[in-house]
Amino acid sequence: MKINSNFLKLIDFVILISFNLYITQNIYISLIFGLFIYLGIYAFRTYDFENIESWNDTIIRVFAGMMLGFLVILSFYVIFDGYILKEYFLDNFLFNIIVLPLVHKISYYMLIRNIEPKKYIVIGKKEEWEELMNEIEKKSLGKLRFAEYINPSPVRLKKIIIEYDGVLVADPELEKLVIDEINEFKESGIKVEYLPVIVERFLKRIPIHVAEKFKAHYEVAFSEVKESPAKRIVDIFISVLSLAILSPVFAIVSMAIFIENGMPIIFRQKRIGKDEKEFVLIKFRSMYNNKNKTEKFAVEEKDRIMKSGKLIRPIRLDEIPQFVNILKGEMSFVGPRPEQPGFVKEFNELIPFYEFRHKVKPGLTGWAQINYKYPTDLEETKIKTSYDLYYVKNRTTLLDLKIIMQTIEAIFWKKGI
Repeated sequence: MKINSNFLKLIDFVILISFNLYITQNIYISLIFGLFIYLGIYAFRTYDFENIESWNDTIIRVFAGMMLGFLVILSFYVIFDGYILKEYFLDNFLFNIIVLPLVHKISYYMLIRNIEPKKYIVIGKKEEWEELMNEIEKKSLGKLRFAEYINPSPVRLKKIIIEYDGVLVADPELEKLVIDEINEFKESGIKVEYLPVIVERFLKRIPIHVAEKFKAHYEVAFSEVKESPAKRIVDIFISVLSLAILSPVFAIVSMAIFIENGMPIIFRQKRIGKDEKEFVLIKFRSMYNNKNKTEKFAVEEKDRIMKSGKLIRPIRLDEIPQFVNILKGEMSFVGPRPEQPGFVKEFNELIPFYEFRHKVKPGLTGWAQINYKYPTDLEETKIKTSYDLYYVKNRTTLLDLKIIMQTIEAIFWKKGI
């Protein structure tokens, strides 16, 4: 069973195009305007079901996305002169704030109501998996239910399977005890799911414990990871364009840092990149000079943040110089954030599969950055790593585009780093 919001996205897109066509009386302009507004709304995660459930959250995200779409439209004012009118903006504003949230609610309830819950037997220990299964149940909106955990005997499994919709294998070792029954279920059409598939589908991450349990599966999957040559072309294009457009920002930020705390303007630090090769990451200095070179989590150094740093850090302006790292090929626009050598050495020893983060180039933004906060300890680092591992295994151009768009939302809501 797969629950997604494609139905809702399609309805929104058709409605936006139709409404803009009614206003502009021009099919091409309505397509462009509708698309910009739709992409703005998408960037603010309006289609995540946990956001649709809240009426207030939906209205706020639709409003923020609509404003983003209009900012893009206004940047083409000369091209669209005659179509960008105050009345047009007000009509869209009222339409989007009133109609779209209502459409979302109706579509959401229609979709959820028509999906029958599925009950699964879990081949695994309850004390080991219950917390993760509860997280999956929540993410599936209650449409997946894990009603019984068994350390199975073939007789009991065959006896109770008629009460359930399928079997979820959470432990490959325990699966071996009932492998004949599992194969029989598959042949007879009874659903047999495996935990890696379920967690990646619903949680969009690879929990470290799951990767350890299914070690053989994930070692093969990560061994096949290769970076796309097309991604490098996109990186070069984005970095050149960004450096050109943001050059005035470079000058303003540089001047602010110099006036407040002198030189240096640029902060340089060794980081670990693809294949665990060391490189020098550059960013605008946002903290007062300090001779202490001990590697620390960023939250441990909040007292050192300059006034200018408090302005540029929340909106990521301190990261702008990293477009130079991207242009040089040391980083990519999208990928796991590069860590300091000391942290990498420590995490390689303490976090299984951590080294697979380095199968791809580190990024300016990434899947973990838009889905999780900045980690402050080892346990939180494990969770953030689970998102990085998901990205490394499942990276596609579409996923990269999604991350780029939703980075705007992460900055707006001050998530990640």
